[in-house]
Amino acid sequence: MITDYWVVVPAAGVGKRMGADRPKQYLPLLGRPLLSLTLQNILSWPGLAGIVVALSAEDAFFSHLKEANHPKVHRVVGGDERADSVLAALEFLSERESANTPVLVHDAARPCVALGDITALLDREVSATALLARPAGDTVKQGCDTGGATFVERTLDRTQIWLAQTPQRAPLELLRNCISQALNQGAAITDEASALEFFGHSPQLIEGQSDNIKVTHPSDIVVAEAILRLRYAPTEDKR
Repeated sequence: MITDYWVVVPAAGVGKRMGADRPKQYLPLLGRPLLSLTLQNILSWPGLAGIVVALSAEDAFFSHLKEANHPKVHRVVGGDERADSVLAALEFLSERESANTPVLVHDAARPCVALGDITALLDREVSATALLARPAGDTVKQGCDTGGATFVERTLDRTQIWLAQTPQRAPLELLRNCISQALNQGAAITDEASALEFFGHSPQLIEGQSDNIKVTHPSDIVVAEAILRLRYAPTEDKR
């Protein structure tokens, strides 16, 4: 397994879909802020060199997290979009680390990723560019909008469809250059793999567990809490 890698956590979003009084990364999960649980999880990964968290310039919550004072946790000011925040973190690292330093980018709102999935992603036999993902389990329809309604245009071959998760892995300078140049060219960068794909790279897909959910809507909080309770419950409580 590779070691001495860094993890970038973009956490500058405002979480509009939650309709809450604070960004979703600070909503309570099992009595603690969501981002706190995500950082606690990351800090348990073996071989970790450090974490860079990209925050909004107006962030008033992060400093209250106990993980904010951990010696492996660093912070930078992020941007309006995810890619801008990731780039800011990579710029920070590029002044301190070598070009080939492995970097994992992980969503702040994915506190449930399992250690086994991280170990698989960090395997030395895995490509230098890779991401956790799930093969589509449902029938996949491509829709088209007609007269204000959406109809099925065709059914896609789901055996070729994968649903991207995080972390997503790449060498520091390769990822920094791809994101920077893609943004300069106006490309739509929805995740780190899409920036790599824009320049002809094909990241390896590593099958992750289905419980690596992203907390996006209020109902996701209940699901995430259930996953974490089950995973960390004492053995006798699981019977």
